[in-house]
Amino acid sequence: MPDRVLFVDDEPNILMSFRRQLHGLLDVSTAEGGQAGLDMIVDGKPFAVVVADMKMPGIDGIHLLRQVKKIAPETVRMMLTGQADMETAIDAVNEGSIFRFLTKPCPKDLLIKSLQAGVEQYRLITAEKELLEKTLSGSVKVLSDVLALTRTKSFGHAQRVRRMVQELMSCLGINNAWEIDVASMLSQIGCVTVPDEVLLKFYGSDEVTDGEKQMFEAHPAIGAELIQSIPRLGGVARIIAYQEKGYDGSGVPQDNVSGEDIPLGSRLLKLALDFDNYTMSGSSQVEALQKLRRRRARYDLRALEALGKIVAEALVYEIRRLNVNEIVPGMVLGADVRTKDKVLLVPRGHELTATLLWRLKNFATIGVIDGSVSVLVRADSAHISQA
Repeated sequence: MPDRVLFVDDEPNILMSFRRQLHGLLDVSTAEGGQAGLDMIVDGKPFAVVVADMKMPGIDGIHLLRQVKKIAPETVRMMLTGQADMETAIDAVNEGSIFRFLTKPCPKDLLIKSLQAGVEQYRLITAEKELLEKTLSGSVKVLSDVLALTRTKSFGHAQRVRRMVQELMSCLGINNAWEIDVASMLSQIGCVTVPDEVLLKFYGSDEVTDGEKQMFEAHPAIGAELIQSIPRLGGVARIIAYQEKGYDGSGVPQDNVSGEDIPLGSRLLKLALDFDNYTMSGSSQVEALQKLRRRRARYDLRALEALGKIVAEALVYEIRRLNVNEIVPGMVLGADVRTKDKVLLVPRGHELTATLLWRLKNFATIGVIDGSVSVLVRADSAHISQA
């Protein structure tokens, strides 16, 4: 598909001229006036290049290109004007980050060369963005898969914590917090350096030695160091580094950071991690919440209040035993899934993905597990039958 170019001018004859000159060379769209151009940018497919006239009634070229920069930052912006004075050029460049500044009348050869340069710049920007995003998402997935393969308990812990953090963010009205979400996914990546027997003690709230405690408390710093080397994940690394830091300044790392100076993601993680530790040790959600409230100085009180609302909402759920064929992706396990030989396959609290669900169905088919598992369902979901 040809790269799209938009010309915005308040003179219809000039717009017609652009169409004629560029016919067959570029996919050209035109808009009569700044508001019409802005509507096309907001509502339509992305443009590689936007060329705007400087002097237009209502929304002028500078204002329009400033908005384009906010709405579609990858789009290359050019200014076309008959006012070729230096002050206008400076304002246009400063306000809209202009790629080219052209004057009326613009020779056809110069116009085509400028547009071709703009399209090439757009392709470079979008290619770099796509590469970075794919590299970033790929790196996160690889690390998450490594955790899943090497530390099943830690992976399950991270999954449950991520889900809780997502609920906390929703309750608190926190939007587009991708760094917090990624930090939740990878919060336990540093546990790959901690022996299984030590992890089991901490997840079960058992007695630990000083050496084991030091070993476990080092995992946030180790995880942060691993993440720090991935481009654009510096903020994620800081969240992971402070995930065990109490709001009152207790915990690790042992520094003077406390309260609101602790990253928001770390504060949410600390609450979710401790809550999950209590529930995985046998406490009900209500009991776990009460324990957290007795140590409220360690937590962000707004997050703790949000957790109270989430727990109250969760009371409308109950554990039901369902046949594996009745389960759908997204359901959460209400009890451990074990083989008939009592080997743990998937811990309770794990969210069932489509892939994991297929595995359970296959295990049930060959007789490795029973044909039913326990999941959490809403208490009013009477249409779901028990197995």
